[in-house]
Amino acid sequence: MNAPLASEWKKTACIICSLNCGLEVQTEGGRIVKARGDKDHPTSQGYVCEKSQRMDFYQNGADRITSPKRRRADGGYEDIDWATAIREIAEKLAAIKSRHGGASILYYGGGSQGNHLGGTYADSTIKALGVVYRSNALAQEKTGEAWVQGKMMGCGVHGDFEHAEVSVFLGKNPFQSHGFARTRVILREIQKDPNRSMVVIDPRRSETAEMADYHLAVRPGTDAWCLTALAAILVQEGLVAKAWLDAHTTGYARVAEVLQRISVPEYAETCGVDVALLHQVAERIAKAKSVSMIEDLGVQMNLHSTLNSYLNRLVWLLPGHYARPGTNNAFVPMLNLSSSKRETAAKGGNGTGGKARPGAHSPVTGAKVIMGLIPCNVIPEEILTDHPDRFRAMFIESANPVHSLADSQRMRQALRALDLSVVIDVAMTETARQADYVLPATSQFEKAEATFFNLEFPRNGFHLRQPLFPPRPGTLTEAEMHARLVEALGELDARHYRFLRHAARLGRTAFGLAFAWKAARDQQVARYAPVVLYRTLGETLPAGMAPAASLWGISQLFVRHQRTAAARAGFGGSVLAAGNRLFDALLTQPSGVIYAVSEYADSWRAVRLPDHKINLCIEEMLAELATLDSKRPPQDAEYPFILSAGERRSDTSNTSIRDASWHRRGTFGTLRMHPSDARQIGCDEGDWVRMTTRRGQAEALIELCEDLQPGHVSLPNGHGLDYTAADGTLVHQGVSLNELTNAADRDPFAGTPWHKYVPVRIERLRATV
Repeated sequence: MNAPLASEWKKTACIICSLNCGLEVQTEGGRIVKARGDKDHPTSQGYVCEKSQRMDFYQNGADRITSPKRRRADGGYEDIDWATAIREIAEKLAAIKSRHGGASILYYGGGSQGNHLGGTYADSTIKALGVVYRSNALAQEKTGEAWVQGKMMGCGVHGDFEHAEVSVFLGKNPFQSHGFARTRVILREIQKDPNRSMVVIDPRRSETAEMADYHLAVRPGTDAWCLTALAAILVQEGLVAKAWLDAHTTGYARVAEVLQRISVPEYAETCGVDVALLHQVAERIAKAKSVSMIEDLGVQMNLHSTLNSYLNRLVWLLPGHYARPGTNNAFVPMLNLSSSKRETAAKGGNGTGGKARPGAHSPVTGAKVIMGLIPCNVIPEEILTDHPDRFRAMFIESANPVHSLADSQRMRQALRALDLSVVIDVAMTETARQADYVLPATSQFEKAEATFFNLEFPRNGFHLRQPLFPPRPGTLTEAEMHARLVEALGELDARHYRFLRHAARLGRTAFGLAFAWKAARDQQVARYAPVVLYRTLGETLPAGMAPAASLWGISQLFVRHQRTAAARAGFGGSVLAAGNRLFDALLTQPSGVIYAVSEYADSWRAVRLPDHKINLCIEEMLAELATLDSKRPPQDAEYPFILSAGERRSDTSNTSIRDASWHRRGTFGTLRMHPSDARQIGCDEGDWVRMTTRRGQAEALIELCEDLQPGHVSLPNGHGLDYTAADGTLVHQGVSLNELTNAADRDPFAGTPWHKYVPVRIERLRATV
């Protein structure tokens, strides 16, 4: 008999998108039965969308695992105990390191949405193994943008859409994909305000485009022509903020020289947007008091993705929209996700000249490493070769590359070709079913958890979530797994913990002084600080909160490096005392904490280039821009439709929700198509079709949709998983998008995939029975 419904509302967060909005939930037994927005949350402020109602489908997914698993010779799996799993994995990884070096081991992942604390402990295992190369989902999406940001500004920025006079959404449908706090509330405020404008650049008339004042409905794959035309109009029509550019930027003359030569009418014709509309939008952007602009996967997983990121910034920088209310500003992260990553030049180099450091390029294909990440699309090529420096092992944590990376067939083949593959996850995913060992993690609702996607300005918040449920028997936190692995590798033992365990019992101040003393004298303590903190300070934290111990170190580093922003948020004084107060606030405030308060002048100080001036001129991007005159988007008569693989819809989730019963309205996993295209291939609404690309085939139901342009079709994200039915059999529902995509189709700079531009042939199969 189930326990009675608890009247208490418990604090937690949604895990569907990167915002991780604060929630209050009620639980019954081991289930989440009700959810609502948390009004006390400092950034989401009670905001919630329909996707938050799916949390229990993650927590109680049918394919959750509760014992370590080892692959048998026949391809099946057997349960083994934790001691055996840790010992065997450590021995095999150590042998590969000894034989081929740590550079032969690829670490992939580090946290799904909102599941980032585990990654702080993975850093210790990575160091113990001498791992050089890493990758994760950011390398599918954000590395081109990060490369451009590094060249232009050296800091991350985020738009202030709440106060912007003009909001521009590039390849993004925030009504579904969000991207900034209280998204739908702010979109409706913009829509209702006659003094504000919304601009959407998207081939599809999305929900956001439907709300917009200006919809630039570009042809698929032509965003670069549209953005170039906008930037060219700004220069050619004298709409740039020349005095502002002279004071705050470098390289304008070179950029203007290139843009003066652009034929705006020809570029308008290529992208399919009326030239008069382009002029209207450029003038609206130039004359507005404030403009915020954001890009997303529609351009980041498309042709010219890195160039699009560059042109995006030119569009809002040329009129001077930076470091003011309503514009893009430099946020202060709790943990800079690229701060510890290697640069692309030797120490003392400028990033373009000096000798390349080890790890600046992938070992086999020579792909550029950005944010410390190799491109996802090259991973199979880095394995399926006889190259002496190929990857021999993969350690995969909270990630599902077989399902999420291009060319699933090749990714499966690559995993099976490795000497060793290890997966940490809560469920038996498509990737786990190819691994040699699978280690079961506690869920996000059974341990302390958090996200490091903290992007707000001027007040930035961090939410340390407390567990809702006890861990399932047989599972461990990632912190415990990495601690055991580092110890099994012989890097740490009780000698490194004993003194600090005594100090931790005396309070935070005594511990902080002791840790500083010990770390200065013991290289292993400093090197493996997260695990040491977990094994010492973690033992003094409240039940279920031990994995939060790494946040003590992160809090100390934050207040040291961001003293002014921390002090404005109430965490000033000596570094040790301020860091302790911040850590205690994170532990004791269940809705989250404002940890940084910025001023607009800080956005200039954050520009990490000479004299804090923004660099407008990236020669590699100008060279790529010059090819647009002669290089139109490719067309293949054999595959005449362009598939956007991964549309965000109200009836989609992310792939951590491995239970299709959450989907209760409409038809699951339809291929959306313009009615004229359906007539062309003899289809009606609800007919089954076969989609064929150069890499694979799939079948789907047709949904007629006039929001799409003729020739443009789309499939939803988050589907095509192997769901476990009640009888234990696997049921495949929806289309696995990456059975259709090609790893070779990728951006030449960052290697990001072209998932939004997949040539496909479509044929009618049958009517729905």
